Amino acid sequence: MKDKIYLVSDKTKSSLKIKSFLIKKVKKTSLKKSDIIIVLGGDGFMLQTLKKLYKLKKPFYGVNSGNYGFLMNKFSKKNFLKNLKTSHNIKIHPLQMKVKTKNNKIKKSIAINEVSVLRQSKQASSISISLNKKNIIKKLISDGILVSTPAGSTAYNLSVHGPILNLDSNKLAITPISPFRPRRWSGIIINDKSIVTIKNLDINKRPINAVADNYEVRNAKNITIKINKNISFNLLYNKSNSLYKKIKIEQARKET
Repeated sequence: MKDKIYLVSDKTKSSLKIKSFLIKKVKKTSLKKSDIIIVLGGDGFMLQTLKKLYKLKKPFYGVNSGNYGFLMNKFSKKNFLKNLKTSHNIKIHPLQMKVKTKNNKIKKSIAINEVSVLRQSKQASSISISLNKKNIIKKLISDGILVSTPAGSTAYNLSVHGPILNLDSNKLAITPISPFRPRRWSGIIINDKSIVTIKNLDINKRPINAVADNYEVRNAKNITIKINKNISFNLLYNKSNSLYKKIKIEQARKET
């Protein structure tokens, strides 16, 4: 294995155990000199690491030591080096979230999986949704709403019965969370060139927060969401278990 590796790990026992094994197998180097960044942990830790290190423009190879590990690869002592050497690169772009708060402060973040807008109190949220400045829902009473990427469509989005998107679909999913009015609205699939604007219709009585993966902004007044094509994440996957294949498996599972 000629590639220079930088290892980053969470603090769980399973991750540290894998790390101690890999240190003896790979050519470990500093972050700046590395050719590949290997991330040991679960999906949450992978999301944190991607956001922290994406500006280095290096490929990331995730090794799952958590639960499902949708963004990760399955660890194999026997085949690890082979899997890494023959891994395939997949490029994905994140969502860009811009939030204006109740106090007119501007907060920004990116999201690899989804931007979720959630009620902040016992009161259901009351929001309007616009697509490229054209209003598509004048008033949605619900627990919230999600805007999901294809990579994130099998995460929170799937849990609230949203559609699973093909990785190369060039689409985004807008999915309501427990909609009360209009009760039968199930969401919409949109072009990934679209700009989504969500407005809180009752800031004082029905506060909402906006969450880009794991970055939360409270007391949101207006939220703008769009794909940021200027940012790319290069993810490496085992040949036999690519992100495309994982999405296809979830699509088949949902249909049965």
